[in-house]
Amino acid sequence: MTLPQRLRSLDVFRGFAIASMILVNNPGSWDEIYPPLDHAEWNGYTPTDFVFPFFLFIVGVAMPFSLSKYTKENRPTQAVYWRIARRALILFGLGLFLALFSLTLDFWLNGAPADSFAKIRIMGVLQRISLAYLISAIAVLNLERRALWILAAILLIGYWAAMVLIPVPGYGAGNLTPEGNLVGYCDRLILGQQHLLAGKPFDPEGLLSTLPAVVTVLAGYFTGEWLRSQPQQSRTSINLAIVGVSCVLVGHLWGFLFPINKQLWTSSYVIFTAGFALLLLATCYELIEVRGLKWLGFPLEVMGLNAIFAFVGSGFVARILIKTHIGTGTGAPTTYTWIYEHLFKPWAGSLNGSLLFAITTVCFWWLILYFMYRRSWYFKI
Repeated sequence: MTLPQRLRSLDVFRGFAIASMILVNNPGSWDEIYPPLDHAEWNGYTPTDFVFPFFLFIVGVAMPFSLSKYTKENRPTQAVYWRIARRALILFGLGLFLALFSLTLDFWLNGAPADSFAKIRIMGVLQRISLAYLISAIAVLNLERRALWILAAILLIGYWAAMVLIPVPGYGAGNLTPEGNLVGYCDRLILGQQHLLAGKPFDPEGLLSTLPAVVTVLAGYFTGEWLRSQPQQSRTSINLAIVGVSCVLVGHLWGFLFPINKQLWTSSYVIFTAGFALLLLATCYELIEVRGLKWLGFPLEVMGLNAIFAFVGSGFVARILIKTHIGTGTGAPTTYTWIYEHLFKPWAGSLNGSLLFAITTVCFWWLILYFMYRRSWYFKI
């Protein structure tokens, strides 16, 4: 049997994830958002809370295809580790670049004090992807399958134990509030309060909570490794869906002991979201690989082939629109707000106008990515 070297269904899944991320990150107004398009305030979940773990899961699914020649007979060489480290460094650097770019615009355009640069946020979405990918790739290259499963279990159970047993000074053990949790304490201790997400006593993409995020990547890796040996038929899709439903149930039940929480990336959240990722991948796999309905997934595939470019580019443009102003004076609206209030809100209303602003942003980036697709321009790291 010839093993597939690339899954178009995975590109479609990745396209769905990046389109969703652009959608939820770019409402016309953060005060006017439909509840499913906003994150859960703390414990619990909304559809928006699935987007980021989907990205990490997809990174894992792709790993058996990209690392396959190094995980069989051949032992990984120093050059292989350098390529992995290089990719991780670029991802981390892109995340820092977006944070630095935002501070630079504030300094140049809005007169922010120069010491703002000393308060740059160190962690972020791309930084977490970078670290989770780096740790997972090294583990995959050096551990047998059974050892990888044991590692995943240790990370999930160990994280749970640490969060409920290790006392935080001033709060005690098992405190899972925004102020008293162990994740925040570690972030403040290692990164420093000034380098966390502004206004929070912890970082939603902090250091300690990156460890269970590694398991999200490994869950994808186990899935991708299994898919490489399976025939492209409906039975494969069904098996993916069965495991997905099982993970959703296990994660939900674990949530009674260790609440499902995206900002803490709790162990129950890892299992729960991996289940939904499996269900969505099963759907994409059935439609694209089994039934051959490639035209159905084409719009999302276009976005999935340049997902990192879309994420960085949309973040870059959004920061320009947010930091620049139309008019002068202290009351001058940002370009971002002006577009929403003048082009969307007057005829669509506050809530629907905010949603249409986000949808328009997705369409805008789809057109750019389609232009790149037609010219075979792919941003790879």
